[in-house]
Amino acid sequence: MSPDLELAADRRLLGRTSTVERLADILRTRIIEGFFSPGERLAEDSIGSALGVSRNTLREAFRLLTHERLLVHELNRGVFVCKLTVDDLVDLYRVRKLVECGAVRGLDGHPPEADRVAAMATAVAQGDDAMRASDWRGLGTANMLFHQGIAALAGSPRVDELMRGVLAELRLHFQSMSDPRRFHEPYLERNREVLSVIETGAGQAAERVLRMYLDDSEHQLVEAYRAAAR
Repeated sequence: MSPDLELAADRRLLGRTSTVERLADILRTRIIEGFFSPGERLAEDSIGSALGVSRNTLREAFRLLTHERLLVHELNRGVFVCKLTVDDLVDLYRVRKLVECGAVRGLDGHPPEADRVAAMATAVAQGDDAMRASDWRGLGTANMLFHQGIAALAGSPRVDELMRGVLAELRLHFQSMSDPRRFHEPYLERNREVLSVIETGAGQAAERVLRMYLDDSEHQLVEAYRAAAR
C-alpha cells in the first residue's frame, strides 16, 4: 500500500473530534511503526490531503512532534524526521531502564493482571507472524508493542505516554540498522523469556533478565552506529 493510502486509512481515527493532539498521536504511531525514515522530509500537501486536515492543523501537530524531538524544522527547507546520535541513543536506554525495570520491579511477587499479560503475549505472537513473513519492519513494531506492554505494568497513563515518545524516538535508531533481521530476530525469543518471568510476578528476577536484555540491545545499537560512522 502506498504511503498516502496508508495515511488515508488513518483518517477515520480523527473522526468528528479532530484535534492537533490526535493528529500528532497518529503521526507518532506511524513513526513507531517505522512508516517514516530518519531524515525523510514530510510533505505537508500529501499528508494533509491523505488525512483530510488543514495545513494549520498539520503544522501544529508538527510543532508538537518537534518538541518531542521526533521531527526537526529546517528553515526554508521544511520538516524532517530526526536523525539521532549515539548520545541520544544512550539517553533513551537510560530512560528505558528506569521505566521498564521499575515497572517489572513493582510486581513485587504479584502476577500482573491477565489483560496486561495478554497484550504482551499478543505482541510476541505478532512478532512470530512477522518473522514467518520476513516482515522485519513488522517484527520491529511487534517488539515496540511488547515493551509498551512492559511499561503498562506500572498502571500509569503518564508512564504510558512517556513510553510512547521514547519508543517513537527509538524506532528512528532501528530504522538506521543495515540488517534489521539480525537485530530484531534474536530478541523475539528473549521477549518470551521476559514474559515467562513477568507472568510469575517475580519482580526482581524479571528486572534482572530485562536489564541484561536492555544492556545487550543498547550495546548492539551503539556499536552499529559507531561502525556506520567509521
